[in-house]
Amino acid sequence: MKLTDLRGILQYVPQFREKTFVIAVDAAIVRDENVANILLDVALLRSLNIRVVVVHGAGEQIQVLAERQNVQVSDLDGTGVTNAATLQLSIDAANHLTHEILSGLSANDLRAACTNAIVAHPLGILHGIDHQFTGRVERVDTEFLQTLLSQGIVPVIPPLGFSGDGKTYRTNSDSIALAVAEALNAAKLIFITPQDGLRRNDQLIRHMVGSELQKLVQSESGGFQSEMVSKARHAAAACALGVQRVHIVDGREDEALLAEVFSQEGSGTLIYANEYEQIQPARKKDIRAIQQLTKKAVEADELIRRTRAEIEKSLSDYYIFEIDKHPVGCVALHVYGERQQGELASLYVDPSHENQGIGRKLMRFVEDKARQMGLSELIALSTQAFTYFESKGGFVEGTPNDLPPTRREKYDQSRRNSRVLIKKLDAAMAKREALNL
Repeated sequence: MKLTDLRGILQYVPQFREKTFVIAVDAAIVRDENVANILLDVALLRSLNIRVVVVHGAGEQIQVLAERQNVQVSDLDGTGVTNAATLQLSIDAANHLTHEILSGLSANDLRAACTNAIVAHPLGILHGIDHQFTGRVERVDTEFLQTLLSQGIVPVIPPLGFSGDGKTYRTNSDSIALAVAEALNAAKLIFITPQDGLRRNDQLIRHMVGSELQKLVQSESGGFQSEMVSKARHAAAACALGVQRVHIVDGREDEALLAEVFSQEGSGTLIYANEYEQIQPARKKDIRAIQQLTKKAVEADELIRRTRAEIEKSLSDYYIFEIDKHPVGCVALHVYGERQQGELASLYVDPSHENQGIGRKLMRFVEDKARQMGLSELIALSTQAFTYFESKGGFVEGTPNDLPPTRREKYDQSRRNSRVLIKKLDAAMAKREALNL
């Protein structure tokens, strides 16, 4: 992402102004040389009137201190048993990392404050094991945090919780970030990790609905790397609790945070709570987006050129695929009632969102619409993507004689010699498709 592309950034600003982002930074990233750039990105978010809370881990620093002091630690991530020695290491590590973050924010002229906003109780005895000084979040002092945020102060929250009787507990930073995001009704929870996103069976997940992720994490590790299982679980839980967007980005990559927040492509993994992706009827204001989307395909002679007037005349036939309210794909369904045929046309997906199944979703959407309208056959014309329609959509090759008369006339006039593809929409075909899903 080019930071000089202000238009790309500014289109998001109205959505995020005065919203709260909770940024959870792994301890390994706090110690990484790129942390200075991340804190600079936080300053940019604040300059756009986005409220920011920073939560950080301490596991890696605890390990470093333990090796330096020759102390055997019983827990690194705040979920196992925390004995007295590990608790002291946790406090020392957390204080050191908090200081580094506060110093970095000060270098960017940001006011910040370390808080004791996490009220914790002991995790207690689980399966017969006393977890001693391991804590769980009981509640978040929301009023305290909101007061700081309203005054332009960035709260910095360590992986520690505090009880009413003055005791300190080592608490998992992911669970703290989740609790803070829920309490503040955050628009985004962003995990900054040493990984490029959430991978399942070594395949990067670009985006996934939270309910689907929840099903995966319930089946043991769900195919995730061991160090990312916690992120997967807490991301799914955040969506279930009302956090609309959870991002997992690589903190070692310069500009990864801004690219994830301020671009359609993103840079890591997005887990979303509601219908992040939607197919909607095109509106008049979408005509320009349709032309921009299909411009390269028209130039490559993949799609036929259509003027603004032509698109506007049949605008009710067009649909767009939106991601966070930005069109990334389009399709049209032209109906020829005299032959009970429909034409799947202008199917295109922005190259930045290829290989994510969007084309198939648009194709299936048109098929469903055609069936709802009582059409018996779907046709498509293609000069270059005919194998895609055959392999992904179940179309078979036909001839120009299969076209309705009005469409045949345009076909002959164009002289494009497009392949004609046909798909029957009878009930038996629909049933077979359903079984193959």
